[in-house]
Order: sequence, then C-alpha cells, then structure tokens
Amino acid sequence: METFNLNEREKAILRNVIHQFILTANPVGSRNISKKYNLGLSPATIRNIMADLEETGLLGHPHPSAGRVPTDSGYRVYVDSLMDPPVLSKYDKQIAQDVLDTGLSDADNLIKATSTILSDITNQLALVTYPKMSKSILEKIQIVQLSSSRILVVVTVKSGLVKTITLELDAVVQKEKLDLIQRILNERLSGLRFSEIRKTIAERIKNYNKTELKPIIRVFLDSAEKIFTDDIDKNKSVITGANKILTQPEFEDHQRTQSIIELAENKDIIIHIMDDNLVKEKSDFTITIGKEINNEKLDSYSIITKQYKIGNAYGTVGIIGPKRMEYSKIVAAVIFVAEILSKELKKI
Repeated sequence: METFNLNEREKAILRNVIHQFILTANPVGSRNISKKYNLGLSPATIRNIMADLEETGLLGHPHPSAGRVPTDSGYRVYVDSLMDPPVLSKYDKQIAQDVLDTGLSDADNLIKATSTILSDITNQLALVTYPKMSKSILEKIQIVQLSSSRILVVVTVKSGLVKTITLELDAVVQKEKLDLIQRILNERLSGLRFSEIRKTIAERIKNYNKTELKPIIRVFLDSAEKIFTDDIDKNKSVITGANKILTQPEFEDHQRTQSIIELAENKDIIIHIMDDNLVKEKSDFTITIGKEINNEKLDSYSIITKQYKIGNAYGTVGIIGPKRMEYSKIVAAVIFVAEILSKELKKI
C-alpha cells in the first residue's frame, strides 16, 4: 500500500475536504473550506495545498471549474489516520436496544433484526451472514421419530447453535433402536469438529454397521456430508436497507439505482467479497474502498466488515455504501452491532 508523508496543513485540508464532501456530495472548493473551517489559512493558500494533494493523488478534479473530491487513496489516508475516533451516539445505541428488548428468542429472528438495526443506524445496505458451523464442535445429536420410516436429526454445536435435517429410512424402525443409535453417535462423535466427523465417522461406527442396526447406520453414513457440514448455512444471509441507500444523492442517476438493486438481490457477490477481505487482511475487521474491492461493479462503493463469533462458529456483519459515507459513525455501528450480536446469540 502506498504511503503519503503529509505535513499538518495538508492533513487538515484533506480531512476537511473529505468532511465537506461527505456532508454535501458536491466538489469542494478552497473558498468553501476557508469560510467553513477555521484553519487560519487564506483561500489562495488552501487552493495551493489542494493542488498539491491532487498532484499526490489524494484529491481529484472532476471538472475544470469545479472543486476537488477525494480519490480512493485520499479516503484510505483518511480512514487510516485522519477520521474522528469511531463513537456511536446514545441515540443510535438506543435504537438497537429497543429492537433487542422486544424479546427475540431464536437466532434466525435475531440475525434478521440485527441487519435491520444496522441499516437503520447507517442508512446504508447492511448484510449479516449466518454463523458458519463447519468449524464448530458437536455437542449432541438428537433423533426424533416423525413416522415409521422418517426421522428428524437435531444437531447441537458447542456454541449453542442448532441445525436440523430430515432423513428417510428404507425400513420401519422401532424407537428403541433409534434411541440406541442416538446414544452410540453421541458416545463416538460428541466433542469432535464437523470436518473431523465427516472424515472419520465410518471408522468410528464401523462395528455397528454389521449388526441389526446396519440399515439405520447406513443412512447416517450416507448422509454425513449433509448432517455435518455448513451447507445449510453457507452463504445464508440477511440483507436490508436498499430503500435507505437509495435516498443518497449518488442514486439520483437511474443506472446507479438499478445497479444497487441488482447488488441487493445478488447477496453471494457481497458475501464472497466480505469473507475474502477478512481472509486477505488476516483481521476480523476491514474497510475496503473503491478499486480495492477488485470488482468493477463496486468501484464507487466502500465495504466495512466485522466478524462476530459465538463459540467456535463465526459470521460477518457488514455495510456497503457509496465511498462518500460517514466512516467514523459507520465503523462504530458495525463494530457495535457485531459485538451485541455475539452477546445476544450466547443468551439463546
């Protein structure tokens, strides 16, 4: 990543140009900065510094007679070293608390509510992925008989998350045999990671595959990839706030409006980018701006992501919006929401 050695005056001008552009969505001129911000510098001096920042690549000049706008590099310097400390207001925190106080009692509703909270606070597109269970540790298996040849398998992981799957049996099975298999599976598999179970389940229960339990054991062996995988949660997510982001000045253009609607409908793209950013940066929190996203459709956007955890399972909370966003507030909101989601999931 390119580094820029700015003096204090250059930092102050860059910070205030970005503040003003975030506020108005209009190119910023030197006279505007001189009038609005008490920098003790003349418009001419400010204009010269802005020209230097443009030459450095931190500001752009969209039209000959217009003021300057931040470039991707300018935003990067800003979020890395110039923006105000991320602090969420008491009002915004209360918005979140009011929703949580409605008594959400399951993970599904809590995740949906969390995405809504985040889009309400930020007025951007908010996305929350469900916790991925592939790295989770099995706590217990329960088998519920639905009919003489149909069972419901309830899998609970150490984090407290639960997933279910329905299996069809080839023969009528007595409840006593299902209870025995439930006990065997718990004895042999509890405490293991899903990935380990998938690889070793055949070896761990092979002795029972030669008894009268073989037909039922065979069903579990054949279904291990379905039962002990995160395919039910992979790429499962909630996205909210399309109506809010469209109120931003950037979306007065019909083409941009269409692009954000398509983006909201194609969650897989955002999920992949969010997860990829976290892996690439080797961090549980990232800010990716414009061309850093490496997707032409997202050159005009920024993505802010934070990982949340519940036991050994993890998911992602994120915001996508125009590069001209209130970074300090939105960073604070993403971090706050990720933390309360982890906290609330543990209560379930």
